[in-house]
Amino acid sequence: MRLSFLEPLYKQPGPFASVYLDTSRDVAIEDPEAAVQLRWRHLRDALMSEGADRDSITAVAGTVGSDTDVPGTHGQAVFTAHGHLALLDELPVPPARDTAHFGTLPDTMPLIVQHAPGIPYLAVQVHYGGRHSTDATGTVRIEAEAGTWPLTKVTSGHRMDEEIPVADWTRAAGEVGRELEGHARRIDVETVVVAGDVWARGILIRRLPASLRGRVTTVAGAGESEPGRALLEQRLESLFTGRMAAHDRMLLDAFLAERARDGAFAEGLAPAVSALQRGRVKALFLNDHPGSPFRLWVGPEPGQLALTERELQSYGIREVSEERADTALARALVGTRAELVVVPEQELRLSEDVGVLLRYADPGSGG
Repeated sequence: MRLSFLEPLYKQPGPFASVYLDTSRDVAIEDPEAAVQLRWRHLRDALMSEGADRDSITAVAGTVGSDTDVPGTHGQAVFTAHGHLALLDELPVPPARDTAHFGTLPDTMPLIVQHAPGIPYLAVQVHYGGRHSTDATGTVRIEAEAGTWPLTKVTSGHRMDEEIPVADWTRAAGEVGRELEGHARRIDVETVVVAGDVWARGILIRRLPASLRGRVTTVAGAGESEPGRALLEQRLESLFTGRMAAHDRMLLDAFLAERARDGAFAEGLAPAVSALQRGRVKALFLNDHPGSPFRLWVGPEPGQLALTERELQSYGIREVSEERADTALARALVGTRAELVVVPEQELRLSEDVGVLLRYADPGSGG
């Protein structure tokens, strides 16, 4: 997973207020807006206890709960610095618990994990309920959305919506297919998910460009999509749960191959930190453990991280602070333009929850 979406955040100076909050409205309570504000007040108190300045708290307060147009269960991630909003992101799933942190570095790992698996896809719904014949009356309606899962749950992707007379469907399906290819090419989709009437969608699939036809997965079910939510959301949830994006899978396979031959890889926190210090990391692999106890020392620059304060100071760095390891690793990855792959523990258990694929191996040594 590429982390370029975080680059604007790290270009700003800290300290940062980082807030994760459940802002779902479709819950069985009398006043959901009041509930959101109550949860925020608890987090505000937590920020104040950590020394957050009043301007940063005011900036969060002006943003929390602003996503009233997002339906369904979801959350918000809000980052502020020096009285200004630094980053706002909608969360496809409410946080496991509401959290607030004020510190030198932004607490971005929970946000990064919510972007996973980051699968680029094209969803197509073919609406038709008439006679399976091109001399029938009525129309075939095509809804399509190109986006990245699971972010399209809360942030719409590229959409199209067209109606075509049934009599023209055989001819027009090829044109629709070329239009879909244009949408797909923007984000290099890896899966095309097609649902709807079996006859009408079959004609479309047969006329899709070859670049899309080999990526098609058909799913059962039809119906209208919920406004503001991903097209075919429930079908996509079933299809993508537990799955890694193809790009991340390729990186993991490369890591495993390097590990098998004792090549350009490292595993464990200390070797990973050493590689990040030298800008050697191509991708970092992480078993997601929100409560990880590991801590690191950091300096002002992304590559300035170490296991001990003394090590950083030995490099002549005087402005240092102790931070959670995940916050330090996230900044280092963004700053060195390395990628992150969240690996389910049942698929690969990493030593100290972390491993790295290196850009190159040290001559004459493994890792």
